[in-house]
Amino acid sequence: MLHLGIDLGGTKTEILALDAHGRTRLRRRTPTPSADYAAIVRTIAGLVAAAETELGARGTVGVAAPGSPSPATGRLRNSNTRCLNGRPLQRDLEAALGRPVRLENDANCFALSEAVDGAGAGCDVVFGVIVGTGTGGGIVAHGRLLAGVNAVAGEWGHNPLPWPLPDEYPGPECYCGRHGCIETFLSGPGMSADHTCVTGASLDARTIVTRASGGDAACAQTLRRYEGRMARALAHVINLLDPDVIVLGGGLSNVARWYETVPRRWGAFVFSDRVDTALRPPRHGDSSGVRGAAWLGAERGTGT
Repeated sequence: MLHLGIDLGGTKTEILALDAHGRTRLRRRTPTPSADYAAIVRTIAGLVAAAETELGARGTVGVAAPGSPSPATGRLRNSNTRCLNGRPLQRDLEAALGRPVRLENDANCFALSEAVDGAGAGCDVVFGVIVGTGTGGGIVAHGRLLAGVNAVAGEWGHNPLPWPLPDEYPGPECYCGRHGCIETFLSGPGMSADHTCVTGASLDARTIVTRASGGDAACAQTLRRYEGRMARALAHVINLLDPDVIVLGGGLSNVARWYETVPRRWGAFVFSDRVDTALRPPRHGDSSGVRGAAWLGAERGTGT
């Protein structure tokens, strides 16, 4: 059985073909026509058609998308690729491809990938976190993706930062219309904004991390504030979900220090005498989203 995954990103769209054993059969990338909805549908359909022609087989199709489909309308919402919002992307893809399509939030796909054969393989409950341009999360319990009745399970980034310090309240304004969302602190732009607020210097997250490792005291202090906030935010997840493992993804998951410093700090906020939850980097790196999309078809046996 062939399982095709599509990772629909803001700048690139990727297709991955997996066989039933999780082996990669094909992988391709193409620029995303991010301002043109009809062109996005054509791009995905073209990638699928080309992959199936090359491999000589027809497969299930799963799509990792920014945002999520509304259970009420089937239309996409909360996407930072704005031309997708309000559009029936799953329905239109099914019409273009002539088969059922599974469509999930990209953070859900990341969590599924890492739970199936990644850093959370063999674990009962896995919480996958994206910390990059944005901040999101996904839950896999007992081998199944948990979407929720409102299709917002795992939307960790749009809860308020817990136990805020006086200078963290009410917090930065978020694009969702509220203040102090976890995303405004723990995304890459959130780290950058915090550094600018404290120091007056405008640096992106990558530069802050690099300079901190080189001995820059101000950048090192920014990372200490960041890891304290991550510890509090993930302690909230542990208190609510009590996962076996939390897997970090996205650009900021590459900071090795988080995996030691954050667990040391979250214990003060977890309602338990000990914390056995593991914090791990992703096994599949930036391939996790597209791998999770490919596994969507296998998860429920989506037919062709």
